Amino acid sequence: MSNIVLITGASSGFGALTARALADTGNTVYAGMRQTATRNAAQAAAAADYSRDHDVDLRSVELDVNSQASVDTAVAGIIAEHGRIDVLIHNAGHMVTGPTEAFTPEQLAELYDINVLSTQRVNRAALPHLRAAGKGLVVWVSSSSVKGGTPPYLGPYFAAKAGMDSLAVTYAAELARWGVETSIVVPGSFTNGTNHFAHSGRPDDHTVEAAYETRYPGLMDQVAKKLADLSPADASASLVSDEIARIVALPLGTRPYRVTIDPANDGSEEVSTVADRIRHEFLTRVGLADLLTVNPAG
Repeated sequence: MSNIVLITGASSGFGALTARALADTGNTVYAGMRQTATRNAAQAAAAADYSRDHDVDLRSVELDVNSQASVDTAVAGIIAEHGRIDVLIHNAGHMVTGPTEAFTPEQLAELYDINVLSTQRVNRAALPHLRAAGKGLVVWVSSSSVKGGTPPYLGPYFAAKAGMDSLAVTYAAELARWGVETSIVVPGSFTNGTNHFAHSGRPDDHTVEAAYETRYPGLMDQVAKKLADLSPADASASLVSDEIARIVALPLGTRPYRVTIDPANDGSEEVSTVADRIRHEFLTRVGLADLLTVNPAG
């Protein structure tokens, strides 16, 4: 039986690639994106064309992760049609670049809303259905910046992704007794195949931004070039979507807790290995070792 999959932020980048990869392997995939009739009309049409041309079940669905009403409507529509959601993929996100001081608190709040609070909106709409079924999978698309190398001028984005990753870790334990698995997928700095850098936001305080330019001239361009240089020429964003498709296809109870896909090797995997081992040991010490693996709901 194919899975019913909902993925957020699927208009482009990792999200669009993952939606297609999962549809190609026989799943019914709902590619969540906002403004399907206007801003993302071309992306919604491209998903429909892909579905038709490849004879797969890929459907765009109106889903604005910043709106609880939009999220609720999208989830309700899927449940009405299929009665279930088997796989939920948190992929929606937004990047900003520039000196951290130059971003207003309101900008940081907006970034946190997109990258962190959005997952809570989607979880509150979808998880009751996974818990009622006593099975399912939640995939969180994190970032190697959470525990790896962190170049400057990406601070607000890194902080938001760290918040999302922390939520994922806690949810993993809280969903285990419901039979719902968690996989945290950690991409590195892919500079090809995504639009993160091209569509990144900039600071609102141009005066502070200009002041930093006197001491850090052209820093973001230097960082972007160096990140591109660190990655092998053949490093494709499809490595991430293919890995997510592989994880989804695995049997219940065998999916990895965390997987890093980082061609640039910024050290995230090494740090995560230690952090995840400490988590394992601590939960065992406090008598909660059963939360390390999924347990079908009784």
